[in-house]
Amino acid sequence: MHIHAYSWLGEKELFDRDALRRLPDRPRPPATAEDEEYYRTLVDTFRRSELPPLQTAHWLLKSPHLIRATFDEPKDATAWLARELTDHAPGFLSQQEADTSRLARLVTSSATTLTHAGDVSVGFYLGRTSFLSLALVTCSPNRWAPDLPCPAPPAHQPPRPA
Repeated sequence: MHIHAYSWLGEKELFDRDALRRLPDRPRPPATAEDEEYYRTLVDTFRRSELPPLQTAHWLLKSPHLIRATFDEPKDATAWLARELTDHAPGFLSQQEADTSRLARLVTSSATTLTHAGDVSVGFYLGRTSFLSLALVTCSPNRWAPDLPCPAPPAHQPPRPA
């Protein structure tokens, strides 16, 4: 198992468009060729979008260029999370969310979650119109979606030749 880190900072209004963040359902019963093409277009749009998915594990379906870092150990992944939170905390809309002891508890609980092969997803308002989304997603396999392919190799392995 390894862990991929993802981050997104953008307009809250865009983040709130759930339809753009949801993987489309495959049409049932078997679709016509036009329906299948439309479905493929929706899936391709979802995969190319930088918006955080509604289901954390679905980050694995996104382009590998969205991976900010890859870690072999939960402690390294949570160190990344701690750095991201520290860097952005001064801009959090709520001073309660920026409280350092609260953020430390969040990092500690994230380490526990990752140790048990879970995923971590957190989000914070920055100012009145921006939103920060951070995610740590386990890979190879993902506990919640074991059939999803891994978008990138672990940090300790070189990429496979094409």
